[in-house]
Amino acid sequence: MPIVVEIDVMLARRKMSVGELAERVGITPANLAVLKNGRAKAVRFTTLAALCQVLDCQPGDLLRWEPDVPEPGDQGSPAAEEGSTAATVPAAGGPA
Repeated sequence: MPIVVEIDVMLARRKMSVGELAERVGITPANLAVLKNGRAKAVRFTTLAALCQVLDCQPGDLLRWEPDVPEPGDQGSPAAEEGSTAATVPAAGGPA
């Protein structure tokens, strides 16, 4: 995926645990793990804003764009991604 999530970097810099960040942001540790492991297809701006507030950082400190490198034999068709069942991280303070 071309968007790389670097929450681990900020957690290390802030010497904060995943559980503490999840609690302070208002999302479950499981949903935070989905986001930090790069399995989320979307993140709400309210969640991103809460992450930035708690970690005292900018969105660019948490997200980085990396060009997609096609694998040999990969057609790169967007239709192949349409059937994806990846999770979406709910809004901070919203239903988990």
